[in-house]
This record gives sequence, C-alpha cells and structure tokens, in this order.
Amino acid sequence: MIKKIIPLFLLFFCFNRLAAQVEDLDINYSDPKVYELAGVEVVGAGDQYDPATILQQSGLRVGRSIRIPGDETTNVVKKLYATKMFSNVFITVNRVEGDKVYLDLHIQGLPRLTKINYIGVKKAEETKIREKTDMVVGMQIDDYKIRMVKMQVERYLKEKGFYNLSVNIIQRDDPDQKNNVILDVIVEKNNKIKIAEIVVRGNSEVKGQKLKAAMKKTKERSILNLFKSSNFIQKNFEEDRYNLINKYNEIGYRDAVILSDSVVSVSSKRVKIYIDVQEGNKYYFNNITWMGNTMYNSEVLSDILGIKRGDVYNSKQLEERLVKDDDAVMNVYQNNGYLFSRMDPVEIIHGNDSINLEIRVVEGPKAIINKIMLKGNTTTHEHVVRRELYTYPGEYWSREDVMRSLRELSTMGYFNPEALDVDPRPNPEDGTVDITYKLEEKANDKFELSGGWGAGMIIGSVGLTFSNFSIRNLFNKSAYHPLPQGDGQTLSLNAQTNGKYYSQFSLSFMEPWLGGRRPNSFNASVYFSRQTGYTSAYNNSYMVKPTQQTTSNQMMLTYGASVGLGRRLKWPDNYFQMTTSVSFQRYELKNWAYYIFSDGNSNTLSFSATLRRSSIFNPIFPKSGSDFSLSVTLTPPYSAFSTRDMETEKDRIKYRWIEYHKWKFVGKVYVPLSSGAVEEVKRPLVFYAGVQYGYLGSYNKFRQSPFEGFEMGGDGMSGMSMYGREYIGLRGYENGALTNAGSSFITPQSSDARLYSKFTMELRYPIMLGGTNTIYALTFLEAGNSWYKLKDFEPFNLYRSAGVGVRIFLSMFGMLGIDWGYGFDEVPTRPGASKGQFHFVLGQEF
Repeated sequence: MIKKIIPLFLLFFCFNRLAAQVEDLDINYSDPKVYELAGVEVVGAGDQYDPATILQQSGLRVGRSIRIPGDETTNVVKKLYATKMFSNVFITVNRVEGDKVYLDLHIQGLPRLTKINYIGVKKAEETKIREKTDMVVGMQIDDYKIRMVKMQVERYLKEKGFYNLSVNIIQRDDPDQKNNVILDVIVEKNNKIKIAEIVVRGNSEVKGQKLKAAMKKTKERSILNLFKSSNFIQKNFEEDRYNLINKYNEIGYRDAVILSDSVVSVSSKRVKIYIDVQEGNKYYFNNITWMGNTMYNSEVLSDILGIKRGDVYNSKQLEERLVKDDDAVMNVYQNNGYLFSRMDPVEIIHGNDSINLEIRVVEGPKAIINKIMLKGNTTTHEHVVRRELYTYPGEYWSREDVMRSLRELSTMGYFNPEALDVDPRPNPEDGTVDITYKLEEKANDKFELSGGWGAGMIIGSVGLTFSNFSIRNLFNKSAYHPLPQGDGQTLSLNAQTNGKYYSQFSLSFMEPWLGGRRPNSFNASVYFSRQTGYTSAYNNSYMVKPTQQTTSNQMMLTYGASVGLGRRLKWPDNYFQMTTSVSFQRYELKNWAYYIFSDGNSNTLSFSATLRRSSIFNPIFPKSGSDFSLSVTLTPPYSAFSTRDMETEKDRIKYRWIEYHKWKFVGKVYVPLSSGAVEEVKRPLVFYAGVQYGYLGSYNKFRQSPFEGFEMGGDGMSGMSMYGREYIGLRGYENGALTNAGSSFITPQSSDARLYSKFTMELRYPIMLGGTNTIYALTFLEAGNSWYKLKDFEPFNLYRSAGVGVRIFLSMFGMLGIDWGYGFDEVPTRPGASKGQFHFVLGQEF
C-alpha cells in the first residue's frame, strides 16, 4: 500500500510545483482567465543565452491567447526543463492591463565546467580517464554528468584490478567566473585485488593445472606465473570462463560445462576463485561425410581436412581446418572463385563417445571480379598501386590472390602494413564482387645523420633517401610537395667525411618497374671517395695517435659505378626473383703506404647474380614467412689468361686487375608463437631464426684478392668501408674482434677473413605497431666465427653470445636500436673483447 501512495504523493507535489510557476497577487487562481499575451521578458539570460532563442524554445508567442493559470504555462516550464540546460525555471506575471498580460520568464542556467581535477591517480591513468569521460571545458554540468564521470572512473580502474577503490566528486563554485564550477574527482584506489588461488572442482579426467593454464588473463599467484599478472579483473574472468570450456572442447570433452563459480574474499587484498565443472564424456570423431559438394569429391576434401575417424574430438581444430587455416577446406573453394561458398558442420552424437560429422557444403556460383577500387593512396599514384595487385577485373575471385596483393602492397613500404585491409562487396544478383583496397600512406623518406668509428677515426655521415620518388616530374613545378613523389622510385644521396682525412659521396637510383609494364627493376649507382695519409703511422692497438695530421703526399682515390637489372620469376613459384648487376671500381694510389703497393692503381670489374625468395608480409616487423637468398659475385679470371708467374710477380702488376669469386647465403625464418591466425593477432610473439654463410675464393692461390673480405664482431656497422670490406655483426663482442685479433686493419690481406658463418635466434615482441612508428623488444642468442683459409673452417667452433635489445622504427630515420650482449667466449689476443657489450643499431638486421 505504501508503495502505491508514494508515487501518487510525488505526482501531486510535482503538479503543484509546476502550477505554482505563475506567481502574482492579481491573479485569481480559483478562477482561470484567458488573456492576450502582450509581452514576455526573459530574466536571467545574461550573456550566456539568447532571449529570442529561449522564447522560441518555450513556445510562448506574443499576441496569442493564454489561460492563467493553465496548462500553457506548465508546458512551457516542462519544455525548458527538458532541454537539460537549466537548473530552475518559473514564470511570473509582470502586470495585467485589461485583458492583456505581461509575463516574466525566469531562467537559471546549469553551471558550466571551468576545470576538472583528478586527484589520486597517475598521469597516464588520468590521460586515459579523460579520454573515456570526455568532459570538455565549457560544457554544462548536472547530476547526470557527475554520475557518469564517477561511473567511468570506477569502471576504468576496476578493469585495472582496483576493486577496493572509492571515488568522490566535489563540485565547487569557480570564484573567478559566475555560474561556473570546478570538479574535484578524488580517487582512493587502495590496493589491487590479487588472486590467491584458483580451485577447479569436478575435474577427474583433466588436471586442474592444465585448465588453469587455459585461462589467459586470470592467473593465481605462483612460481609458474612469476612474470604474469595475478590481478582479479571481472571482465577477464568472464572471458577466461569461455577459454576454460574451449580447452575442454579441444581435448574431446564436447559437453563440458561450468556448473557454478564464485569469488570469495580471503583478505582485503586477496580473493579465491572456485570453479565447479562437469566434464561429461570424451568424444571421438566417427564417420565424416560431405553433402552438397560437386566440384571436389569427398575423398579430396577429407584429405584436405586432415581429420580421421578415431581422432579425438577437437572443436578448434575442426574450425581451423574447415575455415581459418591458409590451406583450409574453405580456401580450396575461395581460391577458385567460389566467394559465396560456405561450410556448415553438423555434429551428430553416436553412442556414448562418438561424433558423426556431416559437413554440408554450399558451393554457390563462381564470383567474377567487377570493380577494383583504391582508397587512401593520397601520395602514391594509382597506376603504381594497381601494378602490384594480383587481382584483375574479369577474373574469378581468389582469396589467395587478394592476400598476395596485400603482401605486395605492404612490401612497397609506402603504406602502413597494420592498416592495410580489403573490403569485398559481393553482388549475388549478378554473381560479381567489387573489391576495395583500403590504404593508409605513411612517410617513408629518410634522413640520416650519424657518426661512427672507422679506420681509426670518427666519421660523420649525412644521407637522404626519397623512397617514393617521381623522376618524370623532376621539371614539373606543380608536382613538388615538397618533392615530386608517387611513382615508386628510390633516390638516395649520401656523404661521409672526417673533415680532414676522409670524404665519400654516393648517388643511387632505383626504378622498380622499368618501362612500366613488367616488374623488371633497374638500379644504378655512382660513388667517389678521397682519403689522405697521416704524418704519423698507425700503431698496433687498432687506434691512431691523437697528433696525426693529413698530408697531401699520401692519397687514395676511389671511383665506382654499378648498373643492375632484376626480374620476378614464376618458377618455382612467384615469390622468387633474380637480380644481376655489373660494377666497376678503381683505386688510384699516390705514395700510399697502407696498401700492398704504394703507387699505381687497382681495378675491379665484377658481375653478380642473386636468387631470392621472400614471402614475408611486413618488412619492418615480419610476423611470418621466410626470406632466403643465394648470391655470387665474380670477376674475370685474369690469371688464367696470363703467362706471368703470379708467385714472383710484382704486387703492382699482380693487383692491377683484381680477381675473385664471392658466395653468400642468407636465410631468415619468422614463426608466430601466439595462438590464432597471424592477421588476427594484434601483437604476436614472433620467433626469428637466421643463418648466414660467406666465402671469398680465388682463381689462383698466389693472386688472392685484397678486397671484399669479411670482418666479424660487434654491431656490424662502420664509419667507412675500406677495400670493399663487409662487416658482419655478432653482438656481445667488440667491433671486428672476431676477425682482426692481433692484426692491423690497414693491411687488407692479413686482416680480412675469407670465410664466415653466423647463426641467430631471436624472440620478438611488439610494443607498438603503427603507421609511422614501430617499437619491439627482443632477446637473442647468436653464434659465429670467421676464418682466413677454407681448410681452417670448423663449423662447430663458434663464438657464442646472448642478450636483449629494443628496436624503434621512425619513418624519418629508419630502424634504430640498442642491444646489450654478453659474449661467453674469450677472444685470443683481445682481452676484454667479450663479456658485456652495448651495441647501437642503425638500419641493419642481425
């Protein structure tokens, strides 16, 4: 009875409140009268509101009839309150002249927000809370908004594990601005709630530890979970309930259910979770039959499915082999035009422990590609994007071709690989499909400004790389934004100098589609370097004396140029490519005491070929795929055509034309360790394994090349490259420590290795994957060594190291990073070259 009386009382109170909004002693409220509304004045509008707008919202119109008291005035008050702009509204009679009435409409606006303070939270937490609450300075404040702020703060912090928190919001007047308020949100987070123990009951066939491991984000405090959070978060617990059941479903227990669960507080900081399960029977696949398949017979589909009679029932495996895997049954249809196909597995229980699986196939008609549209290529020209696609109008739909197109767009380097997407729009009426590739341009030009140590001196380097250049618009002023871009060409300029002893300049250009019709690349480069000698000689400690000065009596000039062509191959598959190049290099020596001979010149004319297969998707942070390359570089065998005795020939004659053959093999494999499809996991843990071999051979043992040798150890970078030396990094050791032990870097024959091998394993975890910036952490194991002669090669005699590092990719500067490595093996004649070493990384991958 009381529940019925209270609402009636509230209704009666509100009615009298609204009716009392018209106040004047001259009005007889017991005898309502109709007046002509002669005027209305808005009182309290100030500078905050426009009186004309208020009148329009109220519905009051001068000249109209109005009954006082009556519903008209009540409705005016209701309308204005409904706008949620006012804290108080009422109407008074200003005066009455005969049958005309003049009214005053009194309003008081809601206070506006001047500032909101969050007290008791960290800066990062405050930033997130502000994003969620979306409270803007100047907005009107009412009780509802205050309640919403409190609710959002509580929700956010509870998601972080703060279930013992309290949130109080104090509203105070702003002393500097009338009708403005300041909100102080006072948060007491207290301690997070930790999970003391998870108890699974009712499980007789599956161990509780296995079930608890299936709960990805709900972990109890234990040694096994030392590096995982044990915070209790309700949202995560709800998700992990499903993960627990999914684990049962993966090992045959199709009927497993959670009967009940409870979270019991054991202290102010700890809770214990009880989960009661019913396992049911363990099931096995029995008969597997196909229905509706006409394009492929049942035996073929069963072989692709890979599930046999007698296999333990696994719902996850069934879904993956039917739909999700790259070689799933669905993709056999999807890759051959059947866009509208679908697979509906029907499970029929047979006996107590068997499942008859009936897979109903709806093939549908083949879909023909109608339109291909691009969205988001604001800089790259459309023809540059379209030529990389493997999908064409008029051809049948193929999921494989779509995914390959996305891979090619990613490897171009012009688009954010994390934002690449495809939107197929089927048209069942005419059996066609429209495809839209969604792109997001990213800045890819690079500016390099660095310093390094090389040849016993500090080298400064500055470089510019324009990765999406357009040389055809070089003289088109309107195409400069700030440079002509969009044709996919690469133009690089680089300069290095010591200021006194050394300077080098290089220019290179690459066109990925020579002629524009086929993916045949063309590249060309030229370079020049000048180095002068010193008034004092190098010492044997791999350092130079601090008092050295340049001298024009000693000089080495180097000129070089190269031209190359590349093409994509279709065999063995279309991931292969072949590149060939020819290069010429000339060394001119004047009183140069640091080479095999001091006056004269050396020339190198070499030919190279590289066979490469790359199936990686994102070159900045590959999540899967592999990259293998085999290259050979060789010069003409001049000694084979000469009658001179190379053993006794003078060095300046012997090395006028350099001869050698150089072989390299590089292999890289990337394997995602996170569960789920690669494209669906936002931040996967990736295992990377790499192997490298290099060998520099000669045609004549008395005419071994003084150039193109290997130097191993350290970060693999050098301020400058002398005599074509190739630097191979091995973290945990000093630069060059594994090749130049006990020798001077000056004499190339004695310091450069002829053979090396290297092995790398890394675990990589992305911290941030974005359009212009990528950050990931890594831990590594490495091993390698170098040898001076082929007969000294010992494949298991390796220097070993381990360490951690971080990589930051900035679109303007490329890949940057720092590693700390620990070398486990002592280096003969180089004490201190191992143990803990820091390495700075610029550009290269180990």
